[in-house]
Amino acid sequence: MRERCPDSEPKFIATLPNYKLVFVGWSRQWRGGVASIRPFRGERVPGAIYEVSDRNLRRLDSYEGYPRSYTRLNVTVFDEGGEPIKAITYIKSGQSDEAQPSKEYLALIQQGYRDWGII
Repeated sequence: MRERCPDSEPKFIATLPNYKLVFVGWSRQWRGGVASIRPFRGERVPGAIYEVSDRNLRRLDSYEGYPRSYTRLNVTVFDEGGEPIKAITYIKSGQSDEAQPSKEYLALIQQGYRDWGII
């Protein structure tokens, strides 16, 4: 995130209820499925919240391939104290079947979780 949005400010860990993390489609860059979320009752997706300027949001949009590859989704997440927070996330456009991520890509996702102390 620091590379893509250098002015972004890390805020806190949050949870998105009733969604699950999935890997879908195929990425030539990563040689496997890429991260997205899907509605799934009773599941939850942990993650990190950043404050992002409009300029950095445009940079993030470009990096994520918005609106062709990924679509923005307005969601309500909950901080560790249970307070609801409005946020934006990305979901893979035209979500296809689930696909195995490459070991490298999965390691990158896991490292992000470790950096935040989520796992």
